[in-house]
Amino acid sequence: MKNFNYSTSIFVLILCIFSVGCEDELYQEPTTQVLSSSFYSNESEIETAVTAIYAGLQNGDLYGTYLPAIGEVPSDNTFEEVPANDGGNYSSMDEFSVTTNNGIIAAIWEQSYIVIQRANIVLNRIEEVAYNDDATKNARIGESKFLRALTYFNLVRIYGDVPLVTIETTDPFAFFGQGRTDVNEVYVQIELDLTEAISVLPTTGSDSSRVTKGAAQALLGKVYLTRKNYSAAKTQFSAMINSYTLVPNVANIFGVENENNSEVIFAIQFASGLNGNSEGSNALQQFTPSGTVSGAKGHNLPNDELLSLYDEDDLRLEAYFQLHPDSPLYYTNKLTANEDNQADGGSDWIVLRYSDIVLSLAEVENELQGGSSTAISLLNSIRTRAGLPETTATTQDELREAIALERRLELSLEGQRWFDLLRTDKAIEVLSSKGKTISENDLLMPIPQNQLDADPTLEQNPGY
Repeated sequence: MKNFNYSTSIFVLILCIFSVGCEDELYQEPTTQVLSSSFYSNESEIETAVTAIYAGLQNGDLYGTYLPAIGEVPSDNTFEEVPANDGGNYSSMDEFSVTTNNGIIAAIWEQSYIVIQRANIVLNRIEEVAYNDDATKNARIGESKFLRALTYFNLVRIYGDVPLVTIETTDPFAFFGQGRTDVNEVYVQIELDLTEAISVLPTTGSDSSRVTKGAAQALLGKVYLTRKNYSAAKTQFSAMINSYTLVPNVANIFGVENENNSEVIFAIQFASGLNGNSEGSNALQQFTPSGTVSGAKGHNLPNDELLSLYDEDDLRLEAYFQLHPDSPLYYTNKLTANEDNQADGGSDWIVLRYSDIVLSLAEVENELQGGSSTAISLLNSIRTRAGLPETTATTQDELREAIALERRLELSLEGQRWFDLLRTDKAIEVLSSKGKTISENDLLMPIPQNQLDADPTLEQNPGY
């Protein structure tokens, strides 16, 4: 599904080629050469279509590799060991020298609109399809709306204004000329999708890999937090926060053996050795020091500053990072290596984690009621688990800094830091203080050149 141009990435797909996957009930053999106009006519076919939405997020151009990277590489958490690797696509994000032909930027855009088109197909067709169980049908509607909202949330945070497409596209050329939709309008749709998803999603999914009500509440809360609508964010976080629990030992949060634990709210499922090794992720291979294993590229490695921020008693330092035995460099311990095939890793990518929501609610409580005991208690629950003493912060400003630091330590290399810097308006201040040359024009990635070439009504972001 890679290398689609604008017309096929946003609007494809009279002929749909699904590369479906994922574990448990979401795993199916690929369905290819399917004519969409006649395919989505019964429950089984709609189920296949919903699976294809999940599979689209599993793609290496999204959560398989690139989204985890873009949430960290531009930040102050990581560095590029060999800047020339992969044509400088990663290092240009690290150094804020991204061009409109950057392959990562193009791939994220294209694959995102493939996912959106798949969701739009389901939402356009499912109402007319009879299901044996209405609850299952409603759940699939909610899942599709959640996945579309998640994809648009990523797009607007990366590119700003983007084309908003919410109907199935059978004629690609009908949408040329619409240009980019204002980010505020896109957020309205994101919030609408998630609100409607919450109303129909079950509390517990039919299997661990499916979206639940709690996931939609958590994501909507994060959307509101990004928009600085703290009261609305508190409502969503408070409604779901007691449905999950922190894993007592930080060493037992990540890794294949710990998947789908009580802290995982929503994860993209990966598995090694399935479907011709197409169900795994190569993220850890890419994020391992160069030359240490086959295909290692040294992308997105934790820098010395990040590692130095962990107190010597902080249990997360050993749990979250690994010193490579064949290198003086550390790499993430939140992914599990597949020793037989480095490009076929089986670790799920956790999109929404309970500790993120705990810290998000602490942030919200502090913004609404500076120095509140509730914010302090929430922050301390994360610190205590990490083996640290309770915070000494008491004022709103002190707590704001303490929560931001705790987010950096707790969520390190989970694709969160860059977006945290953006939403708190700290990106320029923080990165400039560390020698990076960054301006307002660097806060959004460029619209890919192939999209501009395909549709001249798309305007480029300033500075590119």
